[in-house]
Amino acid sequence: MTIEKSLLDDLQKRRVARLLGGGEERIKKVHAKGSLTARERFELLFEEGTFQEWGMHVEHACHDFGMEKKTLPGDGVVTGVGQINGRAVAGFSQDFTIGGGALGQRHAKKICDVMDYAMNCGLPFVAINDSGGARIQEGVDALSGYGQVFYRNVALSGLVPQIAVIAGSCAGGAAYSPALMDFLIMTRDNASMFICGPQVIKAATGVDTTMEEIGSAAANAGISGNVHFIAENDSHAIELVHELLSYLPANNLDNPPHRPAENINLEPDPVMDTLVPADAKGTMDMMPIIQRIVDEGRFLEVHQQFAKNLLVGFARVDGIVVGVIANQPKVKAGTLDIDASDKGARFIRFCNAFNIPLLTFVDVPGFLPGVQQEQGGIIRHGAKMLFAYCAATVPKITVIVRKAYGGSYLAMCSRDMGADVVFAWPTAEIAVMGADGAANVLYRREIEAAEDKSAKRAELVKEYHDQFASPYMAASRGMITDVIEPSTTRANVSLSLRSTLMKSETRPPKKHGLIPL
Repeated sequence: MTIEKSLLDDLQKRRVARLLGGGEERIKKVHAKGSLTARERFELLFEEGTFQEWGMHVEHACHDFGMEKKTLPGDGVVTGVGQINGRAVAGFSQDFTIGGGALGQRHAKKICDVMDYAMNCGLPFVAINDSGGARIQEGVDALSGYGQVFYRNVALSGLVPQIAVIAGSCAGGAAYSPALMDFLIMTRDNASMFICGPQVIKAATGVDTTMEEIGSAAANAGISGNVHFIAENDSHAIELVHELLSYLPANNLDNPPHRPAENINLEPDPVMDTLVPADAKGTMDMMPIIQRIVDEGRFLEVHQQFAKNLLVGFARVDGIVVGVIANQPKVKAGTLDIDASDKGARFIRFCNAFNIPLLTFVDVPGFLPGVQQEQGGIIRHGAKMLFAYCAATVPKITVIVRKAYGGSYLAMCSRDMGADVVFAWPTAEIAVMGADGAANVLYRREIEAAEDKSAKRAELVKEYHDQFASPYMAASRGMITDVIEPSTTRANVSLSLRSTLMKSETRPPKKHGLIPL
């Protein structure tokens, strides 16, 4: 029996109407400000012809304030599942052309349905946020909808990767769903994210501020650290989603998408021997070291604008996916402060949840001293780094490049903190504190009694450094695996990754540890 043509025509007519969202005029307004529509964003996100939409014909549930007379196609959100590089990915894209993309009861239900599907099927989840917030006309039903979304964000946490794109307005309670996800990408010009806008802040506190100061991409990425990546536009945001997913497994039971090279390159890299300044106090850039270790120099830096004294990001070494954590001595001498500790701990926890090996480069003189740091809770925040590394059961490989002093030496994944392999360069200095400071404490009387105090101090500083701060003291006690030539670092790291990939480590059964939040 053939289906009546009129039924097929009716279906096609309904689909065409839904695909237009809020209509051509509103679409033109979106394009005029340089943005894409919800559906255009999904067209870029998913491979052509692979997107299966959920709930195209859903309508809103509000019958008050004249809403019963309005049609909101799909209730202002596009949801479904598509393919990205041959892998299924679930997600939603809010449609600002339909009621400002405001969240109502059925809008939330569509999102929750596809999140449940992602959870049950082990699929990465991508959320494209462009919404005016809760639909005021639906009152508590809209708030309930947000609560249901938040609940699922937490249920998906550590189970599948969650990526949020902030491509428009994301205000008030709407901001908390992205905040509960793993990575946030925000477009530079047409997006904002905040809890209280400038007018509310002025009314509540009397303080004048601007959206640029509190809700812009620059503020969220560089000051508050809420956002991990800034995209120049919608297309760039989707490119970042693709690149990020290329390093991530589909779920916590899967392995990262390793592409092991058939032949490991064991040739020395003489350039590596030239990257550490002859003067131990000289400024050094850690980025060239990372780029010479990883494949093709490709390093996807995460949180690039925030806490720049610590570098974190994804790369491959001979095809093996790694999460890189490194001190950046160019900024604040590479010290660990409150923001760097939070940044590092969060990244380490993510990598551990999704089976991504950790590669750590160390050049750290200590935790940043200062009244603001102490009063701000550097003890509590610094402990997050200790907790994250200790709790991680993935392969952990550490390379000590230069300074590794005191508690910060431990916080950067020493052998005692569970590192599987620790390599040190001959330039490494592993001690409770730097030789200058130690000499002031240990040899104060000898220096004061000397005729030439400056010469005596220099002599004792060198003596302390050679005896206690060189890598060979730690090596003699088995605290490092080996002292290696910098030129052999890539080969040693690559071999260590291959030997630790099958690592299996169990911990005592418990509900979960209590990280010092």
